[in-house]
Amino acid sequence: MTMSVQTDRDGELAESEIFHILGNDRRRAIVSLLADRRERVEVSEIATAIAERESETAQVPNNLYKSVYVSLQQTHLPQLEEDDVIVYDAEEKTIRPGPHFEEVRGYIESAESAEDHVLLFSLAVAVGGLVAVILSGLGLPLVTAVDPLLWGVVSLLAVAVACLYGLLG
Repeated sequence: MTMSVQTDRDGELAESEIFHILGNDRRRAIVSLLADRRERVEVSEIATAIAERESETAQVPNNLYKSVYVSLQQTHLPQLEEDDVIVYDAEEKTIRPGPHFEEVRGYIESAESAEDHVLLFSLAVAVGGLVAVILSGLGLPLVTAVDPLLWGVVSLLAVAVACLYGLLG
């Protein structure tokens, strides 16, 4: 039996408790998959989706599927249920969002949103740098004041900083 990280079942989850819950790839995947559906989902569907992610193919080896299914049944689903993140119907083998689901889902979505912002910023800086190098090569007066190589170096440096921020942030 897994131990719940939650100490006060009536209050909100502490940030450290949410990080503990989401500290496992399979639990994060359960929350993400359930967030996409917003309804009752069969455990077999969740196990299949996680096994596909882990095998990186649509043709999932049966032993991987079984391993994922068993770990969900024995470890991850009971813990998520104990922490009120999901409601797990062990008889019907289904799950649905629980009282703390939105709290936990919010952490996943904010992390994904931050990644999207870093990617968009990196793309914008790369395209801006490329445009500056092209305009400099065409001899535009304002842009030619700076060497095209410097435009390229500054752009690549800004992309590197954005990527580093994304990795560390």
